[in-house]
Amino acid sequence: MPRNSAAFPRDPALWPVRVFRLGEEPDDDLSASTTPGQRLEMVWTLRDRMWELTGRPVPTYARSEMPIRIIRQ
Repeated sequence: MPRNSAAFPRDPALWPVRVFRLGEEPDDDLSASTTPGQRLEMVWTLRDRMWELTGRPVPTYARSEMPIRIIRQ
């Protein structure tokens, strides 16, 4: 969410964050509090944001054309 968005509070005290002591963080399993669709939406949002941060366009090639390298051991 962009910081200049009207939905993002300017006051850091109002940001939707939680603080935990080191070692007392909650489990990363979001399945009890979110639906599979919500989790997929989170990943898609992160993907878009990460590409935006690179300054490069999102690749448009098909999955079968993805540049990969197989290393056999």
